[in-house]
Amino acid sequence: MRTEIDHLPANKQRELERVLQLIFEEFEDAFALARHEWKKAGRILKVVLYGSYARGGWVDEPHTAKGYKSDYDLLIVVNDKRLTDRVKYWAKLDDRLSREYGIAGAIRTPVNFIVHTLQEVNDGLAHGRYFFIDVAKDGIALYQSDDTPFHQPKPKTPKQALAMAREYFEEWYPSANKRFNGAKFHISEGNLKDAAFDLHQTAERLYHCALLVVTFYTPHVHNLGFLRTQAERLDRRLTYVWPLDNRKQRAMFEKLKEAYVKARYSKHYRISEEELTWLGERVEELGQIVHEICSERIAELEAKVGTVG
Repeated sequence: MRTEIDHLPANKQRELERVLQLIFEEFEDAFALARHEWKKAGRILKVVLYGSYARGGWVDEPHTAKGYKSDYDLLIVVNDKRLTDRVKYWAKLDDRLSREYGIAGAIRTPVNFIVHTLQEVNDGLAHGRYFFIDVAKDGIALYQSDDTPFHQPKPKTPKQALAMAREYFEEWYPSANKRFNGAKFHISEGNLKDAAFDLHQTAERLYHCALLVVTFYTPHVHNLGFLRTQAERLDRRLTYVWPLDNRKQRAMFEKLKEAYVKARYSKHYRISEEELTWLGERVEELGQIVHEICSERIAELEAKVGTVG
């Protein structure tokens, strides 16, 4: 695996140094007073830059009409499965990175990260999951505790890949559609918080569907903002689902993102029928684009099967 980031501008290199510093600061703080032996023994084994900044195809157009900006995508590899719990051990890093980017301005590029054990990464490679194969092929190690390489990938045969893509699509797309129908019913009945939760679930399942069909991998999270950024890396069509033209539209997406918890448990959560109608239109468009992306991917895999007989 490569270890140099000389292809990046100097300011991007400095930003990644800062991001790496924050990762270790928050990790060490989280376990500074650990009493359990497994926590004391917790280690970060690797931090790997993957995606557009690793491949060299990033976009940084904050001053254009759409203002699209590629994120830094990072894989943090740890030595214990229990350390992958995002809520317990990585929420503060999430908050810190958001503050550094959104408030302090010390980092001018959004940061997304996923956390897995070395065993999980190697299992993904052994099962031919495209996501992990791409990380192993294109990734750049920003940090390694040692130079232990990932296992050699074992790509699926065309028939195996087609069967898996179809299976994911047939499971996740109808599941999303069912929750969308539930949201429409709840709106008609005036159950606005229930409708918000069902719209969140629709969008979440659509993003999982796209990620699984295209890459055979999706992060185990409910954070709609995180899933959105991961899915938008697959296809630029997804970036146009959510307009960011004004504060009101951005606030409505935030309400949808918060609905997973607050629409169920907070008495202070409020959402109007007008907001739900707008969100429903956006989620419906998301569904149409995800259907296109998945259908195109399955057609590609069908063509590969045809060429090999």
